[in-house]
Amino acid sequence: MFIIDTSNIAIVIICLMIICLSIYLGKELKRSILPQIVLVIELILLVVHVVQLFTLGQDVYGVKDMLISSTRFDYIYILITFFGYLWIDDVESKTKNKKSVDNSLDWFWKKV
Repeated sequence: MFIIDTSNIAIVIICLMIICLSIYLGKELKRSILPQIVLVIELILLVVHVVQLFTLGQDVYGVKDMLISSTRFDYIYILITFFGYLWIDDVESKTKNKKSVDNSLDWFWKKV
């Protein structure tokens, strides 16, 4: 079974760079599709990690710990990307004068 270890420090740095790049490009281009794509990829990766965790046999304990820590990092990546997506969606909706997906964080975006 092929396992992507997202808790490795090199992978953490690469993932954070990809997240920051997608948020930055989304802000510059005023398109929320870029963080959406990264968010969907992270959600797929989370589902893959959870499925691998539940289908793993009882013999391998090191892999189980690695999958649990990778799942934790997946949640962190999803949280960062989701807030970035909401922010870019707010920027895009103000630029194009359309309704945003969610306006409940307007008080927060005014302070950013």
